[in-house]
Amino acid sequence: MESEMICNVNGLLIYKDFVINWDQVQAFQARPDDLVIATYPKSGTTWISEIIDVIYKDGNLEKCNEDFIFNRVPFLECKKDEVLDGVKQLNHMASPRLVKTHLPVEYLPVSFWEKNCKMIYLCRNAKDVAVSYYYFHLMAAGHPNPGTFPEFVEKFMDGDVPYGSWYKHVKSWWEKRDNPNVLFLLYEDLQKDLRKEVIKLYTFLGKEPTEELVHKILNRTSFQEMKKNPTTNYTALPEELFNHKVSPFMRKGCVGDWKNHFTVALNERFDLRYDQEMKGLTLRCPTEI
Repeated sequence: MESEMICNVNGLLIYKDFVINWDQVQAFQARPDDLVIATYPKSGTTWISEIIDVIYKDGNLEKCNEDFIFNRVPFLECKKDEVLDGVKQLNHMASPRLVKTHLPVEYLPVSFWEKNCKMIYLCRNAKDVAVSYYYFHLMAAGHPNPGTFPEFVEKFMDGDVPYGSWYKHVKSWWEKRDNPNVLFLLYEDLQKDLRKEVIKLYTFLGKEPTEELVHKILNRTSFQEMKKNPTTNYTALPEELFNHKVSPFMRKGCVGDWKNHFTVALNERFDLRYDQEMKGLTLRCPTEI
């Protein structure tokens, strides 16, 4: 899908704007107490980022409300005019830093591994990701025209979208799941039992949850709350970047919306391709809960 907006850097398809920062991203100097939040796009990144930021701020919601999520958890490889510059934001940030990225394992700056940073990977089932990514292509600047939904799904299956193949991306992180510094989570598990997953996060981060803190997080990070919260819903970005009139950045936040978009034939094609690509993997991504 190389186009005026997307290009190939060392085998990875990314946004042309991001290429300007590519060398600085690769040379990025991690600090030992950095926490990496990694996802394939449209997999619940803002949700998990907000949950972790509340944990890090010990439930101080006033503090969370002081700034937008894209400033509290900078997007490492992002470079968009002067509005967003992940490397610059992170370099000016006090520790401990929360770092958002969509990079597959092999493209993550090596210093994160050298410094033994903790990393959280959130995985979402591929069908719902494809639907959400399609709407994101429609509303966010910097994307080529996705065409019809079935056309977009073909590109998605071929990895002909920003950040490439969903299958490869997920596999690259799944292979790291036994590393004690990596926590591999499923979006569907967060939807099914958020309390359980929040407690899992606390444990992984070596922090003690109180009932009051967990309750605060569950309230603060419900889809309804985040959709109306200007610090998390991305309405703060200019319309020429994110056009919420076309589709809101926070659209549905559910499991199984793919059923409203996939025809029977398209679903069969998708399942066949999925089985080929994910063969032999014990990973199970539920497409409904």
